[in-house]
Amino acid sequence: MLNACPPLPIVAPVTVQDREAIASRLVEAYDFRRPTTLAREHSRILEAGFESFSRQWGTQLTAKVRAKSTVTAESVVMQTYDEYVASLPATTSMVLCAVEDAPAKAVLQFPTPAALGWVARMLGGHSDRSGVERKFTPLEYALIKSLVDEALEVLAYSLSGLLPVPPRVEAIQYNSQFAQAAATTDLMIVVAFTVHVGDSAAAVTLAIPADALLPQLGAVNPMASIANARELVGGQIAEVPIEVAVRLEPAAVTPAQVLNLAVGDTLALPHPEHHPFHVAVGGKVLAQAMVVRKGSRVAARIVPSPQNAPLSAEEKHL
Repeated sequence: MLNACPPLPIVAPVTVQDREAIASRLVEAYDFRRPTTLAREHSRILEAGFESFSRQWGTQLTAKVRAKSTVTAESVVMQTYDEYVASLPATTSMVLCAVEDAPAKAVLQFPTPAALGWVARMLGGHSDRSGVERKFTPLEYALIKSLVDEALEVLAYSLSGLLPVPPRVEAIQYNSQFAQAAATTDLMIVVAFTVHVGDSAAAVTLAIPADALLPQLGAVNPMASIANARELVGGQIAEVPIEVAVRLEPAAVTPAQVLNLAVGDTLALPHPEHHPFHVAVGGKVLAQAMVVRKGSRVAARIVPSPQNAPLSAEEKHL
């Protein structure tokens, strides 16, 4: 009896609408010279630096706004400036900061109502819960600038050499679409924070031009050269601990003798009484030694091999 063949799958024909949808898809060229993802080693260094910045910034905010404040670093990613701006609300506070030797500017973004609440607390009042989106007055601008200046100094200290000079505040923009901090294709290191001040929480972001950080990241975590790989391996092996044994000449016994061993039995060893012991590493005899005392412990002193001492099978093999 012949086995029935399984039915063939029915493939739907490609319609005109499908062809138009496929043709309408835009293919974006990927520039391998400027990857949009962070290397694992670089990501770890940045995460450690921004976590340190979060702790110190939270302490600084507590002292400035006179309310318990904590800052938590949520994520560290690399995006183009266009992608970063697209993730921001249309109306928000964006502090543009000049970075040394970088044409693009760093951006510290936070909700305007949250910043007004910080200012209200700094002036002795309570948090602003009105939620109004408006521009800062000259007094509020001065207080916010002072707060950001101190935060940028803490940032440069926390990144320990990645930013030799703290960024400098240049201006504050209130529309994310109009803020021209960098070109749309410029890569930015974007860090997302959650800032808790009293009972309120705010989502804050920090974007730093990648060109200002990536060159220093290579210097902080340099790759080891393979030119002296043999010497490096030899040096590593030389530091591996090994066990050294000081032993007598071994004796050959039968399994029956081993099984019949009892307390009080004596095993005759073929080692002469006045001959030195064997120093063995991994079962291989390397030297001869006499047993001595060093303080309260027993030690082995390496001695020349006796000329007339009988060689063991292992010594003959060596």
